[in-house]
Amino acid sequence: MSEAIRGAPSPDAGERPPPLIGITTYQEPARWGVWVREAALLPVPYVRSVERAGGVPVMLPPTATLRGLDALVGRLDGIVIAGGGDLDPDLYGAVRHHETGPPQPQRDRFELALARAVVDADLPFLAICRGMQVLNVARGGALIQHLPEAVGHQGHAPETGLVGSHPVQISGTSLVGKIMGDSADVPAYHHQAVSRLGKGLSAVAWAEDQVVEAVELQGHRFGLAVQWHPEEGDDGRLFEALVAEAAGR
Repeated sequence: MSEAIRGAPSPDAGERPPPLIGITTYQEPARWGVWVREAALLPVPYVRSVERAGGVPVMLPPTATLRGLDALVGRLDGIVIAGGGDLDPDLYGAVRHHETGPPQPQRDRFELALARAVVDADLPFLAICRGMQVLNVARGGALIQHLPEAVGHQGHAPETGLVGSHPVQISGTSLVGKIMGDSADVPAYHHQAVSRLGKGLSAVAWAEDQVVEAVELQGHRFGLAVQWHPEEGDDGRLFEALVAEAAGR
């Protein structure tokens, strides 16, 4: 055993270690140094948000095989299903819209299976943007493929590549409402959203145009999904609530 390992401080007797929070990742071609290769990627704000809330972030790349998924879920204390590209509309029985992004079959397959495993395990989770769409499709729901066409404006993603913001109204009796209050201005960047809610999901927040902005999984110990990007703002309360629930697991 190395001196570094032998000399590492150990938690005080009876002190609970911080919870492990898995975060799903992109799988994309990327460039760093002299390399251009496929990589598992995650925007740093997700990592920092979990750390600031007191959790230990663990990146979860979209593996090609689903063997061991239950064991993976069993070793984690909570999950963040992160944002990203569009789900394949074949997964919810729709014809592809010309504005829907290219398919990502490995990531779709992995995250849908992960969402179902997390629900079955009653593991605390926070699903963000694409993550909310993954949860909805995993529960049998469907999506609006291009919001500007449906609502007549670009307010949910006003500038390409830049996160905007807009107000949302939140049900005061929901868990999201108890964490954030009955209204908030939220960081947003999405062109898709929930159309038909999946089984067991309840809408608990809405934009001014009535687009569903948050859902909760009924009967789950902590099952929240938001269409906005809390990691891109200064309000860390959703991450803090997730980590607190995961710490008590």
